[in-house]
Amino acid sequence: MTESPRLAVDIGGTFTDVALEQGHRLTTTKVLTTPHRPEDGVLAGLARVMDEAGADPGAVGLIIHGTTLATNALIERKGAKTALIVTEGLRDSLEMAYENRFAQYDISIDRPPPLVPRHLRWPVRERLNAAGEALIPLDDASVEALVPKIAAEGVESIAIGLIHAYANPAHERRVAEILATAAPEVSITLSSAVCPEIREYERQSTACANAYVRPLMARYLTGLEAALRAAGFTCPFLLMTSGGGLAGFETAVEFPIRLVESGPAGGAILAGRIAAECGLDSVLSFDMGGTTAKICLIDDGAPLTSRTFEVAREYRFMKGSGLPLRIPAIEMVEIGAGGGSIAALDTLGRIQVGPESAGAEPGPACYDQGGEAATVTDADVALGRIEPASFAGGSVGLAPARANEALERALRPMGLAGAEAAYAVAEVVDENMANAARVHAIEWGKDVAARTLIAFGGAAPLHAARLARKLGITRVIVPTGAGVGSAIGFLRAPVAYEVVRSRYQRLRDLDTHAINRTMAEMHAEARAIVEPAAPGQPLEEARAAYMRYIGQGHEISVALPIRPLEAADGARLQDAFDTAYTALYGRTIPNLDVEILSWTLGVRTTATPVTDAQPAPARATAPAPAGHRPAFDAECAAMVETAIHRRADLSPGMAIEGPALIVEDQTTTVVPTAFTAAVDARGYLVLTPPACQPALI
Repeated sequence: MTESPRLAVDIGGTFTDVALEQGHRLTTTKVLTTPHRPEDGVLAGLARVMDEAGADPGAVGLIIHGTTLATNALIERKGAKTALIVTEGLRDSLEMAYENRFAQYDISIDRPPPLVPRHLRWPVRERLNAAGEALIPLDDASVEALVPKIAAEGVESIAIGLIHAYANPAHERRVAEILATAAPEVSITLSSAVCPEIREYERQSTACANAYVRPLMARYLTGLEAALRAAGFTCPFLLMTSGGGLAGFETAVEFPIRLVESGPAGGAILAGRIAAECGLDSVLSFDMGGTTAKICLIDDGAPLTSRTFEVAREYRFMKGSGLPLRIPAIEMVEIGAGGGSIAALDTLGRIQVGPESAGAEPGPACYDQGGEAATVTDADVALGRIEPASFAGGSVGLAPARANEALERALRPMGLAGAEAAYAVAEVVDENMANAARVHAIEWGKDVAARTLIAFGGAAPLHAARLARKLGITRVIVPTGAGVGSAIGFLRAPVAYEVVRSRYQRLRDLDTHAINRTMAEMHAEARAIVEPAAPGQPLEEARAAYMRYIGQGHEISVALPIRPLEAADGARLQDAFDTAYTALYGRTIPNLDVEILSWTLGVRTTATPVTDAQPAPARATAPAPAGHRPAFDAECAAMVETAIHRRADLSPGMAIEGPALIVEDQTTTVVPTAFTAAVDARGYLVLTPPACQPALI
């Protein structure tokens, strides 16, 4: 039986990528994102790829979608007018935040303003203790008194974040019941549903963020689904989450905050899959698109994960300067270093690239759509690294003269122009990315140089070799379809959902009966979400406890057995905690009790087994270049005559010596003078310096 075709769509800040998988055949396209109506770009991309593949919409078996819409709404503060209902006396928790200074020596520090201003933070009379017991019963009259304010203030969405609601959601549910009856048109988010964990500030921040983007996302997703149906697509519609799994349409509408960073998560999934295919234990995923660059550490085929995430950072992506979210997320560093990142001189006369981006409208100057700012893409065009006729598959016409004019305007005070100006911009953005990778690796106690770099995204293959040089990496892999890598990653992602509960336990007094009841509830909740989105598919489960020494401020994750806990498991958990703690900190702390704050349970579809690495093909002679063009070579620090090869003309076993450009519809791979690009058995490009020429993977 032939498997139905599957579609993946990734909306980025500059381009919308589409990938259609039909058995072993992959058809991809890239179109400019339409910021004011993102669905227009989606439908245009779908129409193009379906026409190119000669596919029938009715035959498509699945559509997977990732979008930056929720992220952009938070960054640009363009979400719904939101109110927050809190416990009486705790109105300002959201604004007090952590009460620390993320930039200790900046006397002019500005904190990100809360999504909900003080006049829309409304208290109600109630109080629960940490065990979920009612110290003060909910006063329904205090809730009903808020109803007139909803209309008077024009509130579109409400977050309910009562103290200790993670332990007992009854009061939050009653508040929601009263408000839903009085104002059924208003969207309501419960903190006990979106983030049932301790730490009041993070729980309220997550609930507010979900409420803030929920009306916008509900309208967008509902409208897109209707447009897809009208276009003849009748298949299931799943959404990519920040944790690297797929969620059903209803779940995405209910908890759109879980879609934040969905595109980058797809890229990390792809890199993990490639690492497993090639038998690589440690890789560095490098995803550079039109707006940002994302760097992720992947060990043993799996990216690092976290339960905390920060969005909309105010201070050059400095930790602590954004809005904290408690959601499952793939751990990565993201910086404003994409093709559309704007290059300019700062107040000290130094070249600064990003984080501001030209986006899709008006875009880089070379797009000739009215943009005047110099960008990284303008630098790449001026350096001869991009063939204008084939950029984005020919869907975007380039004007190299505009790129040179923009770069000269931006760097004129430094006396730079032409290739020299373009190279300066490229070097700054490459060093920015290299520095981000170094810092990220150090924070996790990892080594960068021993890793293989996997490069994808429209701009990554243009900069991968230079980035590898800066990091001391001696092998770069550019997979097939690299220009739309995140969209292809969606096709490799499992349907998944993770549930969390904060239930305090001292390890020495572990109440296994209470924990088993909680785990049974979490198991049922997770399967109820995953099974409808993956009917008939085999599922696997993972459980973990978040543990720490008493008195510490942060926990570490310890895996749990997939069965009811027994009395003897207390000792096993102690041993597992000691092992995990030692791996992180190099020691344990004797004679100190351990406590468990939260428990997680995730259910996902079973991953498709990775086929064994294929043997290296016999060496074959590469075809003659399709042409030549002058391009700047960083190894020579000069413009050199560079061969142009079409990737479609290359087959496994072929090798190309730099300098060369390997061109495909969605990206171009730059092969500097010091590198060789070989095609492995899967069709992946493997770039290595001549001094380190390993056997083909």
